[in-house]
Amino acid sequence: MTRLGQLKTDCLIAFVALLLLAPGAGAQVGEMKPVTPGRSEPDQAKPVQSTSPDADLRDRAIKLMRRGAHFLIASQRDDGAWGTRESIGVAALATRALALSPDIGPRHPATRSGVKSVIRSQRKDGGIYSAGSLHQNYETSVAISMLAALKDETPRPELEKARDYVMREQWDESENRKPDDTFYGGAGYGGGMRPDLSNTQIMLDALHDSGLPQDDPAYAKAMVFVQRCQMRAETNDQPFARGAADGGFIYSPAGGGESKAGAVTDPDTADRRLRTYGTMTYAGFKSMLYAGLSKNDPRVQAAWDWIRDYYTLDHNPNMPETQSRQGLFYFYHVFARALAAWDDDVVVDRQGRRHEWRRDLVEHLEAAQRPDGSWVNEEDRWMEGNPTLATSFAMLALAEAFDLDQK
Repeated sequence: MTRLGQLKTDCLIAFVALLLLAPGAGAQVGEMKPVTPGRSEPDQAKPVQSTSPDADLRDRAIKLMRRGAHFLIASQRDDGAWGTRESIGVAALATRALALSPDIGPRHPATRSGVKSVIRSQRKDGGIYSAGSLHQNYETSVAISMLAALKDETPRPELEKARDYVMREQWDESENRKPDDTFYGGAGYGGGMRPDLSNTQIMLDALHDSGLPQDDPAYAKAMVFVQRCQMRAETNDQPFARGAADGGFIYSPAGGGESKAGAVTDPDTADRRLRTYGTMTYAGFKSMLYAGLSKNDPRVQAAWDWIRDYYTLDHNPNMPETQSRQGLFYFYHVFARALAAWDDDVVVDRQGRRHEWRRDLVEHLEAAQRPDGSWVNEEDRWMEGNPTLATSFAMLALAEAFDLDQK
């Protein structure tokens, strides 16, 4: 990404650090203590003791991955892509799923063919997206994560050009957006579209997967946006978060705030408040960890408490019942990445019940896998009725949960 000069960058980091609030005891809304991502105080709370997943559970995950890979390879087109129309995002997700599959990997012909189908869409600006796409930033971000999964096979020049592109697409001073602007630090689908937490966390996945150091200003800027998606009044300066304390996340702070889960009435005040939900809460939680915030940071702890309160894989947590299975496989993928980043094997909910999250994930995906090895969501919102997309998300969730590409 083209920088505006070292002095301006240093000033930006210093200013953004002041916006990343980490209130201490007795801190009030608006009272600021500077916190820079990656520079939080050492962890004080001991996490649940981590243990390695048992071999049987891992074997079950690999079996699911093997059957999913068989489906993806069987449905791949001769040109390396999937489906009846070109979709760089779907092709990148499917190719990454194959690259991370223990029986397939980066050198398999199907993976190589998928990589070629994606890279041939790299543009002069460095982005990797379909002609006429309205999702340039999204497609480029998932393509970066795919390229990073190739390990020694990764074409570094193509990855770095794509990474520069998504960093330029991040809303900041280059688009005349200042840190007090609700667009600031976020990412949207591309083409000047308003930012949201879904695209921002996918951008951060890409930066993290590509090896971008945590002290890069892109993370600090992103945290300004991410913090404004958290329903926590102590650190969210937006009017829609006034009095909020549940610690979960919404879709976007832009335009006065938006949640795909709608709104709820506060029982104490009778105020209508944006409703937090699973996909975005795990996304915000993971984004904070990727940006270097420590486990004992108040924002991270508030998100963790939400996860403990609403833990489930039966549906997308805290979504209205009629919407609760929409985006379910996307949720599984974000869930697995987030808890892998947290790095504990057990989630102890607020009632003291212990959940082996990897086992829960395997059992849910075992029950949902179809005879041909695919997965599909009958609640066909956000394209999850497409078996290639749902299968890719399911396989990526397993790969992240068990770190399968490393074994």
